[in-house]
Amino acid sequence: MTHANASPLTADSPNALAAVEAEIARACKDARRDRASVTLIAVSKTFAADAITPVIEAGQRVFGENRVQEARSKWPALTSVYPGIALHLIGPLQSNKAKEAVALFDAIHSVDRPSICQALAKEIESQKKHPQLFVQINTGEEPQKAGIAPGDADAFLASCRDTYGLQISGLMCIPPVDEPPAAHFALTAKIAARNGLQNLSMGMSADFATAIALGATHVRVGSAIFGHR
Repeated sequence: MTHANASPLTADSPNALAAVEAEIARACKDARRDRASVTLIAVSKTFAADAITPVIEAGQRVFGENRVQEARSKWPALTSVYPGIALHLIGPLQSNKAKEAVALFDAIHSVDRPSICQALAKEIESQKKHPQLFVQINTGEEPQKAGIAPGDADAFLASCRDTYGLQISGLMCIPPVDEPPAAHFALTAKIAARNGLQNLSMGMSADFATAIALGATHVRVGSAIFGHR
C-alpha cells in the first residue's frame, strides 16, 4: 500500500483512512465475512491531537494507544469535543497503571501475567467498569516480547476466569517481524477457538488483510493511516 510510506507531514490521513477501509472491505468480501465483523483500531500512539483530529472528523471512532501516560495526556480533551470514542490499550501494561488503564480505556489487549490479572480484577471491582480484555499470546515465543507462550495459554486463560474472575473477550498477537504472519494468526485463532473466545486482535498495516482472512475481529492499523512515525 503506497499510502503507508507517507510521512506524518505529508500523509493525507482522511484519504489514507478511506483506502484502509476499502482494503478491509475487500478482505472481508474475499473471506466471505461481514464488514461489520472487523473493528478497525486506528493506532494513534506518538501522534498529537492535531494529527488525530482529521481522522476523527473523517468518521473513525476507535483508536489504539501504547502507553497509559500518553493516552491520558491527549485523549480526555479530544473525547470532550468528540464523544463516542473507544480507546484501546494495545501496548504493555504495568500493574501500577491498572487503575488509570481501567478508568481510561474501553479495551485492554495486553493481559499477559498474574500480577496484571490481579490488578485488573481489583480495579474492575472498585470502579465497576468492565473494559474488554484480550490475552496477549507470544506466538513466536520471543524472549524480548510480552505475552503468554502458546503452550501455557489454556492454563492461563483458565486462571483468568477461575482465579481472578476476569471475563476474557479474546486473544491478541504480534507475529515476529522476520516471519510470515499467517501461521501466527492461525495459531492464535486455534487457541481462541478451543477456549470459546470470539475476538482476535491481530494484523497491522502490512498484514491486516491476511489477518482478516484468518479470522481477525480487530485490526490495529497505524502507519497506513497516519504515516510513519
